[in-house]
Amino acid sequence: MITKKTKELSIQVNLSGLSFSVTNSAEKNKIEFLNTIKFKEKLTPFEVLNRLKEELASNTVFSEDFKNVSVIHYNELATLVPKELYDEAHNAEYLKFNTKILKTDFIASDALENQDIVSVYVPFVNINNYIFDTFGSFTYKHASSVFIDTLLSKNSSDGVYVYVQGDSMQVVTIKEQLITLYNFFEYNTPEDFIYYMLFTCEQQKLDPEKLHLKFFGWIKEDDKFFEMAYKYIRHIELEKNSEHYLIKNSM
Repeated sequence: MITKKTKELSIQVNLSGLSFSVTNSAEKNKIEFLNTIKFKEKLTPFEVLNRLKEELASNTVFSEDFKNVSVIHYNELATLVPKELYDEAHNAEYLKFNTKILKTDFIASDALENQDIVSVYVPFVNINNYIFDTFGSFTYKHASSVFIDTLLSKNSSDGVYVYVQGDSMQVVTIKEQLITLYNFFEYNTPEDFIYYMLFTCEQQKLDPEKLHLKFFGWIKEDDKFFEMAYKYIRHIELEKNSEHYLIKNSM
């Protein structure tokens, strides 16, 4: 008797933590397991792999025979390229202008479903290799691809959209259902945080008194980063319970 596979595993990987989601397609994609592990400090890719191995070995939920397995790579090593200008042979050229890469880095790309844009990025290759050895075939994307595709699939209005996680954030600006900017910033203080917000407004010629800003991820109304943003930007919306926004929308 062949048992139909119905469960799907999604893993989000970054140097500051790991997130896991298990859903069941037989029950309208009901989430059966959801967990995030935050590291006390930023780790190396090698150390993250060891933590991933520990987590997968410590919980029987990961011993299922999954229908699909997907990985989200969350890092700053990414950029967007218009599809009409994209040539896979020049992947390294696209990235070298805004991030430091090595000659030995493997570079991947995602075609964004709702835009004529390609996300070019460096995945955590050691993680991919381990996932393949453990589960077999799987899919992977950059966090920017998941965030942008999800925003546009929900017909998001013009504005600035920010996904906050740990000490980093992804920033997307949308105008007339088109992506006009994507960037990734790391920060340490509320002052850093608002500086990048206002820098984005300046670059996109957006008025902080009029624009619509929406936050996702690990940010709440009573934390110092939200409060700092509200001092300078009046129209702020917070997506409630969106800490796992990316991993929930990755399948």
